[in-house]
Amino acid sequence: MNEHVIRPVRADEWEKVKELRIAALKDPAAAVAFLETVEHGESQSDEFWQERTSRGAEGRAVRQFVAEAPDGEWNGSVTVLVEEAGTSDIFEGSIERTQGHLVGVFVRAGQRGTGLTEALFDAALEWAWSLDEPALERVRLFVHEDNARAAAFYRRFGFRASGYVVPMPTDPSAKELEYVFERP
Repeated sequence: MNEHVIRPVRADEWEKVKELRIAALKDPAAAVAFLETVEHGESQSDEFWQERTSRGAEGRAVRQFVAEAPDGEWNGSVTVLVEEAGTSDIFEGSIERTQGHLVGVFVRAGQRGTGLTEALFDAALEWAWSLDEPALERVRLFVHEDNARAAAFYRRFGFRASGYVVPMPTDPSAKELEYVFERP
């Protein structure tokens, strides 16, 4: 039984946000899962992590969820970015509809397959669907073409490939595939 508490981060938890992100960037799948290297993450100032955590803790634009074990250890995270219609996304494409964008999906290796990722996604989608004025029409994410394990999870969870493909910013010869989950 999974006894983790799934909850949004609090602004004062920047050190834990940093530790979990660095752990994610050290994961063997990091090269195909994240658009950042461990060297970049480790080089960021405390002020950077404080600001990042503060943004993910409140407001409409971003919300970061963590999976906290009974002993206080964080074993996973997912972040929802709100992309407003009429803006540009991280790939410099035009956002045609107000939507959520899941990023930073990570669960520690020892917790994979326990339902923790599903619980994080449930919390992220519940928050996304709770937003109004304007309501999010869908939630999307991108997965590297070589990250078959993640793509299989996303499909099992209910995300569908949209057919939208972009070059990976850190390696334009590689492709990122968009998966979408339409608002119920």
